Amino acid sequence: MSANESTRERLSQGVMGTGDGMRIFPDVEACIDCGGCVVACKRTWDVPVDDQRIDITTMLEGVEGESGFNSRQVSAIEEGMNPGETSLPMQCYHCENAPCVSVCPTNALQKKDNGFVEVVDDLCIGCQYCLSACPFGAPQFPESNEGLTAVVGSDGTMDKCTGCEERQDVGKGPACAEECATDAILVGSPGQIANELEKRDSGAFFNDTAMEIIFGDDAEMFER
Repeated sequence: MSANESTRERLSQGVMGTGDGMRIFPDVEACIDCGGCVVACKRTWDVPVDDQRIDITTMLEGVEGESGFNSRQVSAIEEGMNPGETSLPMQCYHCENAPCVSVCPTNALQKKDNGFVEVVDDLCIGCQYCLSACPFGAPQFPESNEGLTAVVGSDGTMDKCTGCEERQDVGKGPACAEECATDAILVGSPGQIANELEKRDSGAFFNDTAMEIIFGDDAEMFER
């Protein structure tokens, strides 16, 4: 195996499957808040400096976790303990029961047959209902209050993570996952993701309600 092949294998371990039925999900215990996913996304899709389709949210910044739970945030939460500082890659998870799709009054957000949640730009009126509905902060409005939008009261066209659908169509993983140095962004079927988290002795950081939004009935695959 060449050096390049070895590097690609290391960077791609979080990508277990692509295309129809895929899900994107974070392993918070692997995230080190390096920002590599943000850079990869911006570079791949020419996202402006001040905009983002993926962000890393840090909770309890600077707080030390309970003794014995270092880098075991999921276990800490399950046992009602303080998990300490936790970094969470936040993006569109292309939810099975996507609330953004449910509340959009113009059908600008659509759940496709292949599992991806897409934005139809021509239908978006910038009402921001999706922003209020999404518990993960995925919808972004980079054109908010610029030009005509400031006059008519609209907030521009919504933008969000696409799941790198175009890359997945040719067998590649999302740029964020492919370039994550610690394989903290998992891509695959719900079963593949659940099995990988179990293999790592990690787990789902979200509560049951959020898991049902993301995975629907498949949320039962994830032990809590």
